[in-house]
Amino acid sequence: MQIVDPQPVIDRNAAAAASLTEVSKLYGSFAALRKVSVAFSVGSSTVILGDNGAGKSTLLRMLAGLISPSRGSVHVFGAEPTEQRRRIAYMSHEAMLYDELSATENLRYFASLQSDGGCGCSCTASPEMALRAVGLDPTLTRPVGQYSQGMRQRASLARVLQTDPELLLLDEPFSNLDVESAHHMVDLLLDFRTWPVQSPLPAQPNSATNPSVTPSIRARTIILTTHQAHLAEPLAESTMTMRAGSIVSIVSAPPPNQATP
Repeated sequence: MQIVDPQPVIDRNAAAAASLTEVSKLYGSFAALRKVSVAFSVGSSTVILGDNGAGKSTLLRMLAGLISPSRGSVHVFGAEPTEQRRRIAYMSHEAMLYDELSATENLRYFASLQSDGGCGCSCTASPEMALRAVGLDPTLTRPVGQYSQGMRQRASLARVLQTDPELLLLDEPFSNLDVESAHHMVDLLLDFRTWPVQSPLPAQPNSATNPSVTPSIRARTIILTTHQAHLAEPLAESTMTMRAGSIVSIVSAPPPNQATP
């Protein structure tokens, strides 16, 4: 692994799936993020580490368009995150599932909210396939409220994968999973990165004046936070460490077949 400059510089020559420029997020006198500037290239896979309160979840929620910066700017595929929500999927600590419904009923409901014919992912057409992909039985009629925490976590992952996202944001996805289930999730995410992007691009309101709104490169991008770095290592092309709302280091993995110095 090679440590790069702890003050990351945005590479404006590379297509960015997401970027933050001088972003701060203030809650009263508390700064959850402090002048964060970083870019995540299209097709990259980044693992974010840090203690509780480091700003990891705030950064993901910012990219998902769930909260706005107090200062600075946030862009996803060159536009405001709220303009690109169809290309983003966010999995939080909470399962975001209806407890009284089965996993299949949950996924069918969420799929119906996306059923405009604009998604090319087979998992969207078949919630059952999405559940099988995460190791759950789609014929199970038990309500999600009776699932174990690990099963709920896997059902939540199926929910976000079936939206066919280009940018996948995962906040502590290994929570409540045993080691075998965590490894299965990592294998699935590695496979997810190879899925072709077939869904049509949404209308870009700024594309006439800003051609960079839609990068010419389209590939799956993953940004993941975890306290279990060893589990996420196969996904970590880059490992970013945060502390007290700031980025303190970025470590890049060496290319395949290259010895670690």
